[in-house]
Amino acid sequence: MDVKKMLEKMAHLEFVNDQVVAELQSTDQLLRRIGFADGLSSVKSAAQEIYEQERKYDHEKKKDYSS
Repeated sequence: MDVKKMLEKMAHLEFVNDQVVAELQSTDQLLRRIGFADGLSSVKSAAQEIYEQERKYDHEKKKDYSS
């Protein structure tokens, strides 16, 4: 890849990165407005907790069926 193509690719990636960062910041602010105190971090923590509870429930359910 020549230098010109690399610079074009880098500019495109910087543009995409800026868009992603702006979208994440917007989503974080919206989540804070609707009650998630830490925005995306709160949602991520809640999702992880739900996932772990479901895994535990599924594991216990399988255990009950195999008895």
